[in-house]
Amino acid sequence: MLGIINLNKPTGKTSHDMVSMVRRALGIRRVGHAGTLDPEASGVLPILVGKATALSDLLIEKTKVYTATVRLGIATDTYDITGVVREQHNFRPTPEQIMAVAQEFVGDISQLPPMYSAIKVNGKKLYELARKGEVIDRKPRQVHIYRLECSNFVDDGFTMTVECSKGTYIRSLCHDIGKALGTCACMASLVRNQSGPFYLTDAVTIEELQEAVETGQVEKLILPPETVLASYPAVSVSSAYGNKIRNGLRFRVGQLGLEHAKEGDVFRLYENDVLLCLVKVVVSDKGLVLAIDKSFY
Repeated sequence: MLGIINLNKPTGKTSHDMVSMVRRALGIRRVGHAGTLDPEASGVLPILVGKATALSDLLIEKTKVYTATVRLGIATDTYDITGVVREQHNFRPTPEQIMAVAQEFVGDISQLPPMYSAIKVNGKKLYELARKGEVIDRKPRQVHIYRLECSNFVDDGFTMTVECSKGTYIRSLCHDIGKALGTCACMASLVRNQSGPFYLTDAVTIEELQEAVETGQVEKLILPPETVLASYPAVSVSSAYGNKIRNGLRFRVGQLGLEHAKEGDVFRLYENDVLLCLVKVVVSDKGLVLAIDKSFY
């Protein structure tokens, strides 16, 4: 099996739980995911099957869209509603104030990762230290917010839709917006609506996947790698070239008719209409050559 499953992760399960469930359902070992969702979050979790696990880094780079419920007047140690309350505030901003402040977070922003996160510092995950009561210095991270829309205003909160770059912590965003409003806030719920080319409206549940396995229809739910790779030009090679590529040989760009390629360009190579690998144009002592970036054979 080779491809991607657009899985709808339920709340209460870790991303690793879902990988384990897919492994059991498909009966194969090589399964991974692209972009961790917290146990309390739900929504799109791309599951990579077989050698499609090589696509993880490409998918993680893609833009994400989330819908979060923000709870005003409460700050917690985890930055979400499940944590220990550290601060409370009675001030409630107006919808107009919330929308104005939220727009200040659109664009390039600096975020301090929450202590309850999987980021490693000196080989230790931050959440492991946090559970021991330790708080250490963290380096701010630069992320980009493409779009931030607020709606459904009630006395103690509102809904926030965020389109953002990789590495964005929505919990931190809720926390920081609360501080900027002159009060405090935490995240009450989170749904990932989109991860790159995968949308929640098209996602399948683990139960639907298991049923598809039982009825012999599972291949219909496994999307091809091209779902992620469509932006890279496709190049067909003969079986002779295919065999040499599998043996690790590199070719000059002109040998495959790519005379106009430049350093850094990436191509999909096909042999007999079957995806063979991704190659990247690199500089060598022989000039520009094609080096295997990801293999699918």
